[in-house]
Amino acid sequence: MLATHNTVLAFWFNEVDPKQWWKADPAFEELVRQRFGTMLQQAAQGELYRWRNKAKGRLAESIVLDQFSRNIHRNTPMAFSQDAMALALGQEAITAGSHQSLTATECSFLMLPYMHSKSRLVHAEAERLYREYAPPYNYEFELKHKAIVDRFGRYPHRNGILGRTSTAEEVEFLQQPGSGF
Repeated sequence: MLATHNTVLAFWFNEVDPKQWWKADPAFEELVRQRFGTMLQQAAQGELYRWRNKAKGRLAESIVLDQFSRNIHRNTPMAFSQDAMALALGQEAITAGSHQSLTATECSFLMLPYMHSKSRLVHAEAERLYREYAPPYNYEFELKHKAIVDRFGRYPHRNGILGRTSTAEEVEFLQQPGSGF
């Protein structure tokens, strides 16, 4: 069976318990790897570009690049390797107005690459977008991400995975409850 953007959306929004979106679970990560590992490779090579002619297709490609990569490559640098492409696609989708035909929850996933960005400029835009188009709890989560990027210019909780040395201020921050995602 040929997987389509509808396959991705049915899996993510109908089959998956929303609690699985936000927690590490090896069994779930293996399921995503088995069902969508090849699709992630295709997306990373730009081969899913035909999906972009529909708002739901843009959303699905964003989920593959942003979320499936995090599940399939958990705790490795590869988890973040598609962030720039996912952000560019999300920015194009927002510019095209694709977000206006999505539900608030769908829209929050289309915009998630903004939240994952390490750019203060991108987070300024993300704050506005999440305030206008996402559920309030997603907006609050964006504010937390933005505060970390505004303070450090990166996400300190990724330092170990990415082989970066933490500053003394980052080490202190990481010892606080709720400092990582």
